[in-house]
Amino acid sequence: MRVLQENGRISYVELADKVGLSTTPCMERVKRLERENVIQGYSARLNPNFLEAGLLVFVEISLYSKSADIFDEFRQAVGSLPNVLECHLVSGNFDYLIKARISEMASYRKLLGDILLKLPGVRESKSYIVMEEVKETLSLPIEC
Repeated sequence: MRVLQENGRISYVELADKVGLSTTPCMERVKRLERENVIQGYSARLNPNFLEAGLLVFVEISLYSKSADIFDEFRQAVGSLPNVLECHLVSGNFDYLIKARISEMASYRKLLGDILLKLPGVRESKSYIVMEEVKETLSLPIEC
């Protein structure tokens, strides 16, 4: 799994060599991990600057109500927003934490004012504009 996290495009022959197995058992293990949903998919990591999405923002969202209906409506609406990369229901002083990528500050103003603040149940927001990305990874730590 560690090798696949580093390079999801590695061939079964190379993977088998790196983990000390023959190709067929290695391929069978990978297929089993996919069937069991341990491996949830493969993707390419794209440079956001080339896609006019170089500005990274985090937005705390507080809702008016804590009802199940409001949470469901909010989740459904935010799920359809293409600039929103992640949305997490969290504990603490606000309800949701959103991670979004946009092209520039003008786009952020539109995202916040015209979209996020108009989502169902939104009472208020607090934003954080990322000045420098120090670390970003999708790799999970795997103990030997």
